[in-house]
Amino acid sequence: MSSKLPTEIGLFDYIFGVWMQGGWVMFPLLLVTAYIYFQATDMIVHLNKAKLKDNPLETWLPWIKKPDIGKGYVGDVIRYIVADGYSAKTIIEKVDNVKLKTLPDVNQRIVLLTAIVTTTPLMGLLGTVIGMLTTFKGLAGSSGQTVDLVASGISEALITTQTGLMVAIPGYIFISEIIRRRNQYVAFLAQVENYAIQQGTGSQ
Repeated sequence: MSSKLPTEIGLFDYIFGVWMQGGWVMFPLLLVTAYIYFQATDMIVHLNKAKLKDNPLETWLPWIKKPDIGKGYVGDVIRYIVADGYSAKTIIEKVDNVKLKTLPDVNQRIVLLTAIVTTTPLMGLLGTVIGMLTTFKGLAGSSGQTVDLVASGISEALITTQTGLMVAIPGYIFISEIIRRRNQYVAFLAQVENYAIQQGTGSQ
């Protein structure tokens, strides 16, 4: 094993070398990692289009009474919801339509992403088992490669477990953030529905 530090041989080469020591399990882990972060980033960007932080309640509440002054995605949603008046039945139907257009896809992708993130520690465990088998094979042998096989097996066992956890932990953080933003969006629609109905009640 080289005694050079990562800074001496290049960070990329060091990471690549450690990655290769993890065995073939590292390659499906790499694909799963890329998929997780792509999907999570795409969902966060998708949910962020409402820009709810930039449009708090005090900003968009007047738009319910005067929908023409609404701006951005929030303004478009409010205009759609109150376009046919302030009838409670119509408003509820419009809000349900907005939810059906946005939330089912988000919920399905959350379920899929959660399932995939859950598999990453199991994939790491698979690599651990394979590494331990290599270790036992080295211990059972009597050739000059015994030490190399044992070292290789232990390295593979530890690296895959660590990688699986390193992928899963940020993955769960991403999922928590996606769920938080989804719930924030649902709460926003509930507020719009409530205040729009109140507007209709008050104008009667």
